Amino acid sequence: MASRNVPYFKLNTGASIPAIGLGCWGGVTKEDRYAARHWILAALKAGYRHLDTAWAYGTEESVGWAIKESGIPREEIFVTTKLPPHHGGIVEESLNQSLSALKLDYVDLYLIHWPQRYVYEDNNPDPVDENGNLKVTESPSIPEVWAQMEKVFAAGKAKAIGVSNYSIKTLEILLPSAKVVPAMNQVELHPYLAQPELKAYCNSKGILMTAYTPTGYATVRNDPTITELAAKYGVNSAQIILAWHVWRGNCAVPKSANPEHQKTNLILPKLSQEDLEKVSSLDRGQRLCNKGDEKGQVYGYTLEQLGW
Repeated sequence: MASRNVPYFKLNTGASIPAIGLGCWGGVTKEDRYAARHWILAALKAGYRHLDTAWAYGTEESVGWAIKESGIPREEIFVTTKLPPHHGGIVEESLNQSLSALKLDYVDLYLIHWPQRYVYEDNNPDPVDENGNLKVTESPSIPEVWAQMEKVFAAGKAKAIGVSNYSIKTLEILLPSAKVVPAMNQVELHPYLAQPELKAYCNSKGILMTAYTPTGYATVRNDPTITELAAKYGVNSAQIILAWHVWRGNCAVPKSANPEHQKTNLILPKLSQEDLEKVSSLDRGQRLCNKGDEKGQVYGYTLEQLGW
C-alpha cells in the first residue's frame, strides 16, 4: 500500500510524482548492485511509489526485478532513469538499453544525467586520454542532445523528460531551442546547499526540482539546529530535512537500504513556519556530494562550465 503521508507534485506534463522517492544508487560493485534488488523491494513494500535509478548506477535490472516481485501495478510506480554522459549521441538506443534492463515499456521520467558529453568508445562510461582526463566532447551540443530527448518523449518511451545537475547557465544553453521544457531538474540540494536562485529560476520556467543527497549526509543531519528540531518534534534528523524539502516544493530521493529508515523517511512531521525558516537559514552554498577535484573539475567539467 502506498504511503498516505507523502504528497504528490504535478509535473508540467500534468503527471503526478510522489514527493519522496527512493534513491537507487547501489554502490560500485556488481554484487552490491545485484543485492540492491532486495532493499528496493523492501522499500516498495514499505509504501514507496517513486524509484530513482540511472544507467550509470547499474541498478536498473534490480529496480525492474523489484517492481515485478512487488506485484504492484506498473502504473502505480513512478520510475526515473537517466542518460549517461557517453550516450549523448545515442539517446534512443540508450533508453532502449535502460528499458530492456528494467523490463519496462516506458519510464515515467528520463533525465540527462549531466550536461557534459563524453566521447563514445566501446560503451566505456569513463573514457580517458593518456593523461587520465575524461574525454569531454562538444558534439553533440546540449541542444542536440535535448532534441533527441524530445523524440523519445514524442514516441511515448519516456512520459516526461528532464535534466540533472543543470545550472541556470546550462539551462540557458538548452532552453532557447527547446520545443519541450524540461519537466525536472535533479540536483544536489540540502540545507547547506539550498540553491535559492536556481530554485526561483526553475519555478519561473515550470521545472520541478528533485534533491539528491537530500539529507546532506551526517554532516547536515548532525547540525545542532537540525538535531534540536528533531528532538522537539520527536523524529529523526532526516525527517526534519525531508519535511523541509517538501515544504519548499521539491521532490527528494534519499537512498536507504535500512528498513527502519525507509519507513521513517515516508513520515513527514508538520513543522512550524519559524522552524522551517531555521532550516533554510543553514544554507552556506556547500556541496557535499559532487565537489571539484584537485583540478577544480567535476567529471571532466570545470565549475565554470557547469555554472556552479
